[in-house]
Amino acid sequence: MADLKEQVERLKMNVRVFKAFLKDTTYQKRWTEERLELASQMRDVVYKAEDIIDAFMMQPAADSETKSYFTRASGSGTQAKLLRGIARDVETIGANVRRIYSKMNSTDDHFANLNLIGDGGPPGSKVPLLQQGNVVGFEDEAEMLIEYLLEETQQLDVVSIVGMPGLGKTTLAGKIFRDPVIQYKFPVRIWVYISQEFKKKDVFLAILRQFERMDEGMYCKSDQELAQLVAAHLRRENFLIVMDDIWTSEDWYKLQFALLESTKKGKVLITTRHVEVAQHANRRRIPHNLRLLTQDESWLLLQYEVFARPECPPELEFLGKLIAEQCCGLPLAIVVIGGILTKKFKATDNMSRNVHAWTRVSENISTYLDEDPERRMAKTIALSYDKLPYHLRACFLYFGIFPEDFEIPVQKLIRMWIAEGFVQQNVDLSLEAVAEDYLEELINRNLLTVDKRRFKGGIKTCRIHNMLRAFCKNEARSKKENFLQEVKRYAGEFEPSVTSLETCRRLCIHSDVLKFLSSQPHGPRVHSFVCFSKENLTLEGQDISTIPAAFKMLRVLETMSIKFARIPSNMDHLLHLRYLTLSLNVESLPEYFSKFWNLQTLIMYTTSRTLEIKANIWKMIHLNLLKTNASANMPKIEKSSKANEYLQTLDGISPQSCKKELFERARNLKKLGIRGQLAVLLDDNNRSFGNLAKLGYLVELKLQNDVCINPPSRCQLHGLPSPFKFPPKLKTLTLSYTSLDWCHISILGMLEKLEVLKLKDKAFMGDCWEVGRTRFPSLKFLHIGRTNLVTWVALGHHFPKLRSLELHNCDELREIPIGLADAPYFLALDLCHSKLAVASAKKIQKAKQKKQEEQNPLFNGFKLSVFPPEE
Repeated sequence: MADLKEQVERLKMNVRVFKAFLKDTTYQKRWTEERLELASQMRDVVYKAEDIIDAFMMQPAADSETKSYFTRASGSGTQAKLLRGIARDVETIGANVRRIYSKMNSTDDHFANLNLIGDGGPPGSKVPLLQQGNVVGFEDEAEMLIEYLLEETQQLDVVSIVGMPGLGKTTLAGKIFRDPVIQYKFPVRIWVYISQEFKKKDVFLAILRQFERMDEGMYCKSDQELAQLVAAHLRRENFLIVMDDIWTSEDWYKLQFALLESTKKGKVLITTRHVEVAQHANRRRIPHNLRLLTQDESWLLLQYEVFARPECPPELEFLGKLIAEQCCGLPLAIVVIGGILTKKFKATDNMSRNVHAWTRVSENISTYLDEDPERRMAKTIALSYDKLPYHLRACFLYFGIFPEDFEIPVQKLIRMWIAEGFVQQNVDLSLEAVAEDYLEELINRNLLTVDKRRFKGGIKTCRIHNMLRAFCKNEARSKKENFLQEVKRYAGEFEPSVTSLETCRRLCIHSDVLKFLSSQPHGPRVHSFVCFSKENLTLEGQDISTIPAAFKMLRVLETMSIKFARIPSNMDHLLHLRYLTLSLNVESLPEYFSKFWNLQTLIMYTTSRTLEIKANIWKMIHLNLLKTNASANMPKIEKSSKANEYLQTLDGISPQSCKKELFERARNLKKLGIRGQLAVLLDDNNRSFGNLAKLGYLVELKLQNDVCINPPSRCQLHGLPSPFKFPPKLKTLTLSYTSLDWCHISILGMLEKLEVLKLKDKAFMGDCWEVGRTRFPSLKFLHIGRTNLVTWVALGHHFPKLRSLELHNCDELREIPIGLADAPYFLALDLCHSKLAVASAKKIQKAKQKKQEEQNPLFNGFKLSVFPPEE
């Protein structure tokens, strides 16, 4: 055993070194096929080694019962036999390691000089973008940017165009560059392309070519001498410089000192994929985020590309519009597909042939994009991908695991990233905070879009453009990466086939799920199985046990879209699980779940109103989040149970479970959801609720009252606990179905740190809320939903920090207090199915606009949203 442990430790060291080698290969674009093949073999060895290390690590960390489960899962009769198997695998991997070392040493000494820590950047090349001829949909954008460039300023002005790859930033800049008004205003106009292999000397020389003859002496000058020459020339001119495709803020900083010495006559127009670059270039002006084309604009551009004018034969119009729509407003995709369609359109042919050809294109856009001989789509996106730091590459490719047009919940994404091991430890930040930084960086690079933001500014949901998703899928399934495979059914056959999953690491499937599972797949090295099916699926009979039997090394299992008739009997084999979501028709969580000591995230949705937790969650030592849609009764806590320092979210526990012993062992909780008959918690002089006051880190609390049909008196709440019984750092409170009288809301005004208050689904009932002497000193966001409130009396000083108010299904509320217009930070008002209150909302909007005209320094604009919109 000791010798085996030493071998495994050596294997761990080799894995770390190999990963450094692989990290380096991502930036080496000029490597030989032999070296790339070597990298592919090395990645395969790393994957196998990680599986062996996982198997070995399961032995000492699990208790005796867990060992017996793992022994069964591995098909060995005894632990000794299992360890001998691991030893053989270690020896095999060791032989492969020695072989690869030998190959590397025979190639060159590059391996000895690996950078094991730092991030490098790959070289890049210019990819031809959109043709100048067909510019559609940029008229309003160009007009606005031209107005910016014509403004008189007291210093050098920088205007930025920001957008995702292929959106047409260069095309728009070119349209502006050639505009007659711009040509007249700026006699000196210079276009500079900033390559990924940035050298400021090259940029300075490109500018000076407009003014001086380039001789040998010019090329011999230092960067500082060239910068001084640039500044001297520009000082005398009305100039416009377009800097196309700036990649980093550092590139801009290296250039700006030469430009800033010029007069106020100069303007610079920047195009970039990175929001950060634009913000740093000019902090006084908001960057212009280039939008996607509308469906009409997309169709118009496609017609220009195929027919040179907007004249499509009627027989092809429906298919053409369908194809344009599937390009999702991305101009480069439309141009590339237009080129494909041009080759397939024959004006003299029988029109039925054209219809057939266009139908095939419409059925699989991404496949036909790959037919482009110049591979413009892939190359354009690859420029951004190749520039990503190593730690973001896996995070970006992971978006290929989600379906097309999927609204991705950020908290789910982050939990999956962490379970996959993509998020690096940081001594100053939690893994969740680090992952949020990763996400923001991908958004700033315009590789993702924000779909919904939380009130405090955090991202709630995000999306990836279909063309970027296609790139992720293609790159992830390549031999080089072997990162992810999407299972799809073509002509009755699955691709990849169920017999070719031996080397797959991650699988996602979003259609034909039941057929796939019934075909008895086998993926011994699959670490992740993800399904986001739109169909209503139920697994029954022998198919229930297919997933645990097929994929025994699973770390991530996302199957919320599949309803299991019962918990698989062999679920206890999946002891590597770190992330698990299940939709079930069960009333209890089995005791053997205690064995999932690796599990970090457990989300269970059930058709039952209650869920009996039989598992000892305190043995699940890495559990960070436990969530259910039922009222979960926690098991009795043994005195020997230790505290779980990682547990931060409990969502869905029953009021009966809110015992002192529970919260003593979950002292680091940040989010708590209690669901059930809240009278149990709030009655008895609130002694049970008082246990929450011991949760010193809790910032979010949800209280959902279960509605009793008989007798209703058991569900009736008579008030709220005193403020000192609430958690001391509470910032967000959500109440649902509590049916409290409005007089009790004064208690919540005494929670000094409360910033977000969501009163959902009859949280408070009664026809009048008169705020009176109550103040909500820190409240920034207030949601009131589904109430019978008629009259609301309040003034601005009652809500001194209120920023946003949501009123949903308040159909009896006659008006919103006009006094809220005096709340200095009040910026947003959202009405949904609250028709009677619309007139007063418009009065508040008008009052706020008046304050804006008076240039109130605290006021930055007011947004009113009404649904359904008025006719």
